[in-house]
Amino acid sequence: MDLPRIEAAVREILIAVGENPDREGLQETPARVARMYAELFSGLGADPRTHLHKTFPEKYDEVVLVKDISFESMCEHHLLPFMGKAHIAYLPSGKVVGLSKIARVVEVLSRRPQVQERMTANLADLLVRELQPRGVAVILEATHTCMTIRGVHKPGSITTTSAMRGIFKENALTRGELLSLVYGGR
Repeated sequence: MDLPRIEAAVREILIAVGENPDREGLQETPARVARMYAELFSGLGADPRTHLHKTFPEKYDEVVLVKDISFESMCEHHLLPFMGKAHIAYLPSGKVVGLSKIARVVEVLSRRPQVQERMTANLADLLVRELQPRGVAVILEATHTCMTIRGVHKPGSITTTSAMRGIFKENALTRGELLSLVYGGR
């Protein structure tokens, strides 16, 4: 990531909106924003597959669900954050992956400019490719600041997206079991 270039761009934005980037409170802002972008977009240079390479043989054949995985991402349309929770399930096919690895994959994929719909599909497709399970389900629930602090100004609105693969897509009973596990206790 080219931090000096980001700093120069932020300085230009400050000038363009009528601010003085040399005034005391703003002098370090371009550098802070550059470091923030390096963190927020750190997933651009990372390969999420690396977290799924180590699996363990296991004959477990029921739903594995990791829910309420918090994430923050950036809307590619306005470069404003959206944040929420991911619920990820899979039906193993002879092997399982460490539970923390699923959260790590969410972290890597969320650290990119994108839309929630693509992030949801990318998570599901990645798990299918790397784990070869009998099914994968990904549900993301997020609040988008591009809807809450600008434009339509609708705080409290939540966007939910889902991607069902394999048996979760093909079998209504299995999908129903998953949805009960995710939402049944709310």
